Amino acid sequence: MVRQVLLVVLLSFSSLASAAIDTYQFKDDATRERFQSLSTELRCPKCQNQNIADSNSPIAKDLRDELYRMLENGADDEQVIDFMVTRYGEFVLYRPRMSEQTYLLWYGPAALLLIGVIVVLLISGKRKKTEPGKPDGNLSDAEKQRLDQILKQEQNK
Repeated sequence: MVRQVLLVVLLSFSSLASAAIDTYQFKDDATRERFQSLSTELRCPKCQNQNIADSNSPIAKDLRDELYRMLENGADDEQVIDFMVTRYGEFVLYRPRMSEQTYLLWYGPAALLLIGVIVVLLISGKRKKTEPGKPDGNLSDAEKQRLDQILKQEQNK
């Protein structure tokens, strides 16, 4: 009796595990490879940092089904991506396209790096001009003489 209950429990768990796996029949290997490539390039709208191939959310399943349907109907990669972007926005792409909305995303890090390099060069340039322990060039002759006297007094102590 215990064996039969255990067998029923194990079989019910195994059916749940197999239910999460999508199986699609493709007409050729090229379509299968395109499906796998596109499903890893498209981000799940619900899962913040998972592609639709790895996500178990219902929306990701719907997107995989839609991707399969479009590929089976002969849509090329660009048409599939255009459809997904139209429906879900640029967020669905891991590598957003170059457009007016994404200029900051593409060029922002380079601009910040350039600004950082300029600031570092300006700060280091100012430090080279006024090294500690050396008088800077803005002192008058009387001030330079007074400074020399103070330095000699300090050395004699």
